[in-house]
Amino acid sequence: MEKENVMTLVDAFKMFKDEKNIDRPVMMGVLKDVFLTQLAKTYGTADNFDVIVNVDKGTCEIYQNFEIVEEVEDENCQMTVEEVAEETGDTDYEIGDTYTRPYALKDFGRRGILNIRQNLQGRIMDIEKANVFKKYSEKEGELFTGEVYQTWSKEVLILDDAGNELHIPKEEQIPGERFKKGDSVRAVIKKVEMRNNTTPYIVLSRTSSEFLERLFEAEVPEIMDGLITIKKVVRVPGERAKVAVESYDERIDPIGACIGVKGGRIIGIVRELRNENIDVLQWTGNPQLLIQRALAPARVSSIDMGNGIDNKVKVFMDQEEVKKGIGRGGINVQLAGMLIDREIEVYRLSQDSGADEEDVLLSDFSDEIDGWVIEKLQSIGCDTARGVLALDPEDIAKRADLEDETVEDVINILRKEFED
Repeated sequence: MEKENVMTLVDAFKMFKDEKNIDRPVMMGVLKDVFLTQLAKTYGTADNFDVIVNVDKGTCEIYQNFEIVEEVEDENCQMTVEEVAEETGDTDYEIGDTYTRPYALKDFGRRGILNIRQNLQGRIMDIEKANVFKKYSEKEGELFTGEVYQTWSKEVLILDDAGNELHIPKEEQIPGERFKKGDSVRAVIKKVEMRNNTTPYIVLSRTSSEFLERLFEAEVPEIMDGLITIKKVVRVPGERAKVAVESYDERIDPIGACIGVKGGRIIGIVRELRNENIDVLQWTGNPQLLIQRALAPARVSSIDMGNGIDNKVKVFMDQEEVKKGIGRGGINVQLAGMLIDREIEVYRLSQDSGADEEDVLLSDFSDEIDGWVIEKLQSIGCDTARGVLALDPEDIAKRADLEDETVEDVINILRKEFED
C-alpha cells in the first residue's frame, strides 16, 4: 500500500513537471515548500531537513540532519556518537558534528503522502489560475475568437484552446443576438476579475466601442499600418455607431479606406455587429465642425456652444432637418453628443412670418398641458405645437423622459388645436 502511495506522489510530481506554463524556479520553490510543510507538520519543525528537487526528472531527495550530542534530548534532530556508529558503521563522528540521513518518501506514511499529493495539486491549480489571470490581463482590449461551449439566459460560456472559461454576460451581448453551442464568436477581452480571491473570471464584450475599434483594425490595413488613426468610437449596440477617423497623409482618404470599394471592408463589420449602422466621419479638432459632420445627413443652420457650465450645446435646424438630425429614437443626436462629450439640444428655427401664423407656442397650452411637461418638451427644442407634431412620439418620450401616455395626450391636444 505504501508503495502505491509513493507512486501516486511520483505521478503528482510528473504532472507538476509537465505544466509548461509554470516557471522552473517557481516549480522548485513550490515543491520544496510542500515537502517542508508536511515535515513540519509531522515533526513539529523542518529546520533540520534539506529538500532537493529535480524538476526535469520529477524526483525529490530529502535529507534529515542530526546534531551529534552526548545525551539526546530531541530524537528528531539529535543522535549520539554510538547511535551513528551503529547505524552507519562509521566511528569517526565526534560530538558537535552533523550526521545527514536520507529520508525516504515512504517514511511520510500513507496519510502524509496523501496530504503532500493534495497540497501539491492545490498549489498547481493556484498557479494555473494565477497564470490565466496574468495571461488575459495582459490581453485586455484585444480581439478574441472562441467557440461557444454553453449558453444560459444571463451569459454565454466560451472555451479557449486550453480549456479556460471566458464569459459574455447578457449586457455585453448585442441586443437580439442568439448563440448556440459550437458557434464561433468574436469579442474583445474587456476585463479579468479574481472571484472569491481564487478564480479568474474573464469577461468578453461585443457591445463596447473598443470591440468595434478592433474590428476596424482587423479589416482596414491602413489602420494597422498607422496611416489612418481612429480618434473616437461611440455606439448604441445593435442600432448605430459613429467612427471618427483621421489620416496624416493627404493622399489617403480615411473614410473611403475604411468603407472600401463598394463597401467591401465595412460590410463585414456591419454583419459581425448584426447589421448595426456605422457612420464613418472625418475627425476634426473643431467641435462645431465635428457636430455638423456627426449630425449628417441633417444640415445644421447654426450652433451655440454655450458657456460650458451646463455641458450643453444648442443646435438650430430648419424644420425639415430636425427629424433627420435627431434620428430614430434620438440615437443620431445622442451619438453626436457622445463624440464631443456634451449634450446636444436640437432647436427648430422659426418659420417665415406666414408660417408663424399657423403655429402656436407651447406656453399657450398651459391651461391644458401641465407646466412641467411643457418645460420638458422645451428642453429638447420643442417650443411650438408644430415642433412637437413634427417628431416621432417615441423620440419625444425618450428624449424628454416622458411616459408614452403623456406624449400621446399632448399630441392629441395639439392636433385638436389645428383641426379646430
